[in-house]
Amino acid sequence: MSDKPKRHLDPQLAEARRAQVINAASDCFRRKGYHAAGMAEISKTAGMSAGHIYNYFDSKEAIIEAIIERDKEEMFSVFNGFLEQPGDLLQIMVDGADDGVEKHLDLERSALELEMLSEAARNEKVAALLAQSDTQARALMKQLMQSERSQIRHLPEHELDARIAVMFSMITGLTMRRVLHPELDKDTILLALNPVLKTLLTP
Repeated sequence: MSDKPKRHLDPQLAEARRAQVINAASDCFRRKGYHAAGMAEISKTAGMSAGHIYNYFDSKEAIIEAIIERDKEEMFSVFNGFLEQPGDLLQIMVDGADDGVEKHLDLERSALELEMLSEAARNEKVAALLAQSDTQARALMKQLMQSERSQIRHLPEHELDARIAVMFSMITGLTMRRVLHPELDKDTILLALNPVLKTLLTP
């Protein structure tokens, strides 16, 4: 007697199905919260059976891990874009704040981020994954600050770490500010944020 083999799809279709589940789960977590959104709700939103979903994810926790990984890859793509883009690094990073502010002012995205942080307070594995992602993001930012094109590459490491902590706090803190202050807009934030970023990115 042999075990029934798990059905395998071609890689592109499998990736598309995984993205379909991740997007559906993200929507459910935003609307109902992680614990209230069961696999039945996720499968209904995704338009596929729960059994089909288990071909791609072993559990609901595995889906939230995939969401964290997706967000991390998106963030790393932005940082790597800063490194690869020629020109004045200071201006490149200040200009890049525009996109970062817009993303953190998106109410749907903000709701999902807050739900993930809330789950991290209860779930050690999710907390560890988020902490690992943050550690890697800070390391990549430090790589930018220590690159040849950076004006602050010669600052002591502890001061670089402090400046990174302030920059990350300002950007990620916009998530909570938008929930509490829905009419807050990007132009208002950038009016004050850009000069602060220039100060943090210069000696």
